[in-house]
Parts: sequence; C-alpha cells; structure tokens
Amino acid sequence: MNLGPHIDSLRRDLIASAAPGGPEVRGAAELLAGALDASARLTMLELLADAAAEITAQFGSATVEVRLRGRDPELVITELALVEEREPPAAPAPESGHVSRITLRLPEPLKDQAERAASGEGISVNAWLVRAVAAALRGPDSLGRRPTGYARS
Repeated sequence: MNLGPHIDSLRRDLIASAAPGGPEVRGAAELLAGALDASARLTMLELLADAAAEITAQFGSATVEVRLRGRDPELVITELALVEEREPPAAPAPESGHVSRITLRLPEPLKDQAERAASGEGISVNAWLVRAVAAALRGPDSLGRRPTGYARS
C-alpha cells in the first residue's frame, strides 16, 4: 500500500488552506508540509496496526498483520484454519476479546530464528510468538518436551 498519495493529499490541503494568508503564511505552510511527511506516515502506520488488531479480534478465523516493505505497509491475512491443522490451539482468547500491542526487542539472531521457525510452520511471527508465550505460561510440559541435562555453577 503506497502511502505517498495520501501524504501528498494532506500536503496539498495544508498549503491550499494557507493560500488566503498571503505569501508568508503559504511559505510557512510549505515548510510545515515538508515536516509533515514522517509524522503523517507514522500516524497512518499506527492507524493501520490498530485496524489490523481490531479486525483480528473481530474474526476468529484469521489474523491481520501490517508488515513494512521499505516505507510502504502491506496487510497480510493469515487463515487460522491452516494453523489449527498443524498445531492445537495455542491458548483460549481472552473473554473480553481485546488484543493488546507491546513492543518486543529481540537480539537480531533470536529474531531471525523466530522468523525461520514461524515461516517453517507457515504462520506469522506474531502468531508464533503468541503460541510460544502461551505454551511457556502453561509450563514446561506444554512445550512438548521436558528440560533435561545438568548445569554446573
């Protein structure tokens, strides 16, 4: 999805609204319009992410994610039926149906491993992480293996 035309539209509207104020006001509006690009792009991405989370919460059969390709977002829909065929359900959805967003900072090698694991299972990284967290909270037996070995201090 190309955000450029939408941002250009905002820029044109701002400059046009300043035109009656004369050349100085128009010049100030042009400066503001230039600075608007990054802020408008970020606001639109946040809007898309919120919409994707709300749509995902409304549908029980698919998840919607926003992914960036360069500077342009793309909406990715993953059918949960495909995930359920491979794995049992991760965890019951919260009764409220609300989905919360968090920021997770991972070391690059760990992020790469998570992306490979999710791709290998045909699911999104978000779905893979949700399932991993839910399994970890259920305890070590729910991960399908028990910790073995020994440690020295």
